[in-house]
Amino acid sequence: MATQHNRGVVRRLAEAALRRGFMQAYKAIQVDPQEYLMDLRMAHNLPVQSFDGMFTVPMSKLDDIAEDTLRGSMKLAAAQGAGFGLGGALTIIPDLGLLAAITTRMIQKLSLIYGFEFKSDDEQAELWTAAASAAGVDISRELLERQVVTRFVPAVIRRIAVSASAEVVEKWAARLIPIASSAIGAGLNYYFVRVWGERAMKHFRERHIARREQVLRLEAESAGPVLEAE
Repeated sequence: MATQHNRGVVRRLAEAALRRGFMQAYKAIQVDPQEYLMDLRMAHNLPVQSFDGMFTVPMSKLDDIAEDTLRGSMKLAAAQGAGFGLGGALTIIPDLGLLAAITTRMIQKLSLIYGFEFKSDDEQAELWTAAASAAGVDISRELLERQVVTRFVPAVIRRIAVSASAEVVEKWAARLIPIASSAIGAGLNYYFVRVWGERAMKHFRERHIARREQVLRLEAESAGPVLEAE
């Protein structure tokens, strides 16, 4: 009974830490789209002037950039987990807050890589829909509130935190082992970001392909009358 009680306490603390981390990332820890566009252009020699240009870049190139970004986030999360892991159970909660921030920035970068900015309320809502998808959370009941982003995003974050905290209780219990907690923390954070990143990539990639096909279809339709006239 005591063990079950302890698990409940850990889950509530983990849920609160994750919710706080995601909310902080939503409000303050944003990737600057224009700065990131410049970084992408320089690092990957992309001939684009805006994120609309990403829809002209070969898919294989975008996938390579996305995978590099995912690997970088995984390494950062692993390093963080190793450092916080030295504290064993005492540092699980602050570790989760920072892990939420790393995950959010990764999802923002993946969104931009596949051509989707998040300046408007609609774009912010779509970004957090992707985050929910990455967390494996069904937010169908919240979708009706997407037009009111100030209610929609906190509701989605709560659902993400509830889902993720359950995984924390299941897997992070190994962090209680003092000697091995650093290596375990690194491995768990690495796994967490990898799973979420792969799901987010899938989400944005599918949206990108759909948008690219729509653009090509519209271009073909607009060129139709010209071709007939010739």
